[in-house]
Amino acid sequence: MIRAEVSAPKPNGIAARAIAASHGGGLARYDAACRAISEAVAVDELKDIRDEAMAMSAAARIAKNKQAEADMMSIRFRAERRLGELMAAQRATVGTAQGRRSDLGFSETQVEAAPITLEEAGIDKNLADRARKYAAIPEQEFEQRIDSYRESVAEQGERAMADLIAAGEKHVRGTFGTGENEWYTPDEHLELARAVLGSFDLDPASSHVANRKVQAKQFFSEETNGLDKPWSGNVWLNPPYAQPAISHFADKMVDEWVRGEVTGAIVLTHNYTDTAWFQKLARSATAICFTRGRVRFVSPTGELAAPTQGQAFFYFGHNVDAFAQSFGEVGFIAEVRR
Repeated sequence: MIRAEVSAPKPNGIAARAIAASHGGGLARYDAACRAISEAVAVDELKDIRDEAMAMSAAARIAKNKQAEADMMSIRFRAERRLGELMAAQRATVGTAQGRRSDLGFSETQVEAAPITLEEAGIDKNLADRARKYAAIPEQEFEQRIDSYRESVAEQGERAMADLIAAGEKHVRGTFGTGENEWYTPDEHLELARAVLGSFDLDPASSHVANRKVQAKQFFSEETNGLDKPWSGNVWLNPPYAQPAISHFADKMVDEWVRGEVTGAIVLTHNYTDTAWFQKLARSATAICFTRGRVRFVSPTGELAAPTQGQAFFYFGHNVDAFAQSFGEVGFIAEVRR
C-alpha cells in the first residue's frame, strides 16, 4: 500500500474506477484499471485518470514503492494514448469541438450539451501532442513497450516517456512510405533551400507523395533504401527522426560530403544539440540555421504538426553568404569554425 500523502483531484466516474481498481496492486487490479481506460469515451474522464495516476505515481516514489510507481506511470501512458485515440476519432467524424459557446447561435440547451474542447478539459498543447504520438504507435508495439517498462519498474519511468514519444513521432511524422502518417516540410522552407542550392538532384529519404513538393530529380524511399545507394550533386535531406535511422542518415550525409560526391546539401532535423548525430553533422557542415520558433510540418491532408522542439537547417556548401541571406529570414546563422 502507498502511505505517502499526496494532494490530488478526486476522480469520479470511470476515472474513479480506473484508479480505485489499481490501488492495492496485483495483475488483476492493474488489468481492471486498463479496461476502465479503454471504456472511457470523454476527454475529461481521461484527463482525470491521467492526473490521478500522476499523483499516485509521485506518492509511490516518495514511499519507495517502485512497482506501484511503475504501474501508475503505465496507467498514465495508457490514459494519454486513449486520449489521442479519442482526439483522432473526433477529427475523423464530427470534427474539432467548438466548445460550449453561446456566440455560435445555439440554444442554451444545445450549448450545455456540446462537446467540450481540449482547452476546456484542461488539456494543453504539449499533452495533446504527446497523446497524438502515443496513439500513433501500433497497439502491439505499445503493449510490448509498456510491458517492458513495468518489468524494469520505476527507474525507467522518464526513459519510458521519452521512448514512447520517439516511437510515436516515428509513426506520426515518418518521412518514409507513401502514407497517412507522413509529415512534409512546408513549401516556404523548401523555397529557401532552392534559393541556396538551385535545384535538388537527390532526396534520399522521401516518397512519391513527398517528392511532389520537393521535386528532386531523383529520390529514394523506404523500399529503395537511400542508405544503400550512392548520393551525388545537390541534396535535400529531411531524415526520419527516430533512432537509429537518423544516426545512419547523418553518417551517410557526412561520408558522401567528405568524399566529394555531394556538392551541396541542406539537412533539416530537430535541434537535439547534445546527440552524437547532431554533433557529427555540425562538425562537418559549413553553417547552421537555428530556427526562430518551430517548423510546422504538414500532413498530406494539410494538417499542421505541433513539434515539441525547435529545428535546425545544416548547410553543406561553399556559399555561406547565400545560405545566410536566405535562411536568415527564419532564424540565426552560425558559421562552423574548425
